[in-house]
Amino acid sequence: MNRVDGKVALISGSARGLGAQTAKVLAAGGAKVVIADILDDLGQQTAAEIGSAAAFVHLDVTSEESWQAAVKFAAEKFGGLHILVNNAGIFRRQTTEETSLADWRLMTAVNLDGVFLGTKSALPVLKTCAAKDPVGCAIVNLSSVAGLVGSASGAPYCMSKGGVRIYTKACAIEFAPYRIRVNSIHPGLIDTDMGRDVIAQMAGPGGTAANNAVRDALISWHPIGRIGVPMDIANGIAFLASDDAAFMTGSELVVDGGVTAQ
Repeated sequence: MNRVDGKVALISGSARGLGAQTAKVLAAGGAKVVIADILDDLGQQTAAEIGSAAAFVHLDVTSEESWQAAVKFAAEKFGGLHILVNNAGIFRRQTTEETSLADWRLMTAVNLDGVFLGTKSALPVLKTCAAKDPVGCAIVNLSSVAGLVGSASGAPYCMSKGGVRIYTKACAIEFAPYRIRVNSIHPGLIDTDMGRDVIAQMAGPGGTAANNAVRDALISWHPIGRIGVPMDIANGIAFLASDDAAFMTGSELVVDGGVTAQ
C-alpha cells in the first residue's frame, strides 16, 4: 500500500498488539508514525523496530494534557498530522451486577473519554493538514463487535464500544466540512494479549486445559474457522486511513470472521 505516502499518523495504545501492527503497516506504506502509549519500554522498542519512520511518545489517553502533548509532539516531529487512530482500550468481563461504579468509570475513562480527548486534541492539526491535502485527513476509531451486539457478561464493555460506534458517526457528519473522514472498525476476537486475556477470563481457574477448551469453542464459533490475528485488523485500519477510502465516512468496517453474520 502506498496510499499513505507522506502522511503522519498518531496511534494510541500502539506499544503492542493491534496498535503496534497498525504502526508497522502504515510505516511500510510510506507514513510516519507516532507510537503513543503508557508502556514506555515496549513503545520505544516498537518504534526502534520500525526505524526512522517512527517515534515514541508517552500517552495516558484519560488525560487531556497528555493528549495535547502527544499531538504537539507528532506535529513538531514529523511536520503535521493526517491520521489519528484511537486504538487504546481495555476489556473487563463483568456483568452489570458484578460491576462497581469505579469499574464502570474506568471503562468509560479509557474506552470513551480516550476517544473523545484524542479526537478533540487532534482536531486543530487535522483541520490544518486536511486543508492542504488533496484527499483530506482521517480518524479511525477502534470499536468492537461488542459495539454492534450485546453480551450477557460484558455490559460495560458493550456500552463503551457502542458509544465509540455512534460517536464516530456523529463526528463524521460534524467534520465532513473540514474534509476529515471518521470511520470505526469492529474486530472480533483477535489473538493479542487482550484476546488471550478474554479467553483466560472465560476459562476461569481451570488452567491450560480450560483455556484450550474455551479457545477451541471460540474458533468453532467463527464461520471462517479461526480467530483473528493482528494483521487482519491492521490492514483494515490502514485501508480506512488511506486515500483508498476517500469516499467513506461514518462507516463501520466489521472484521470478525463472520461472527455477526450468524
